Amino acid sequence: MVVVPGHSLGLGVDVEVGTGDGPNLLLIDRQPLFLAALGSLLTGPPVRARIHVAHGTDAGMEIAVRGHMHLVFCEIRAQPIPAFDLVERLAGLTPRVPVILLGEAEDEQLMSAALHTSVAGLFTKDARLDEFLVGVQTVLSGHRAVGSNLMGMVLARLSDGPTPGRRQANLLSPTELDILTMIGEAKSIPVIAAARGISHKTVRNHLANIYRKLELRSRTEAMLCAARMGLTTN
Repeated sequence: MVVVPGHSLGLGVDVEVGTGDGPNLLLIDRQPLFLAALGSLLTGPPVRARIHVAHGTDAGMEIAVRGHMHLVFCEIRAQPIPAFDLVERLAGLTPRVPVILLGEAEDEQLMSAALHTSVAGLFTKDARLDEFLVGVQTVLSGHRAVGSNLMGMVLARLSDGPTPGRRQANLLSPTELDILTMIGEAKSIPVIAAARGISHKTVRNHLANIYRKLELRSRTEAMLCAARMGLTTN
């Protein structure tokens, strides 16, 4: 990652460091060099974003509320508002503001806990650049993204609890198995509804039943569960 210093990033100050014609992004982190490097990456192709930065979550919250941010990046240990609280507050806005949390490799437990929030993306700061940029575009498209180097940790955490495998497929109806397969293929609710010829509400009801029967708590866990059950080819 190329570091391009040269902008004064004062504590708690809203600083525009990119004037691209793409989405408005807010970066919250305590490290000025990391902010500059991330800003440089996101102002270039393929994102070409307009970047705003803040060192604290309190200032970041103010920027996000008064501005028209399409996406917020936040360091998982950011303060004074805990990053998890920031995620939930921004998810409650209309329109909702998605958040990607960024952490160090040693933040494994925090990353795992973040899966139970409304976070839109999770990446470590040493994630591959190509994967990270694809993840950013995925989140901007309304989906959730988790870095591949975190998937082992997620699978390990899931294995500590009930482990849905092929033997538990009989807990689901044929329709539920079909829907879980499509979730594992990252299909959206509208796509699933159209494929099955049912309403969005009916799809959500089936998902609620799947989550209950397999003791899942998020769409990410459902995608991992589909892979572990052999329902997907990925």
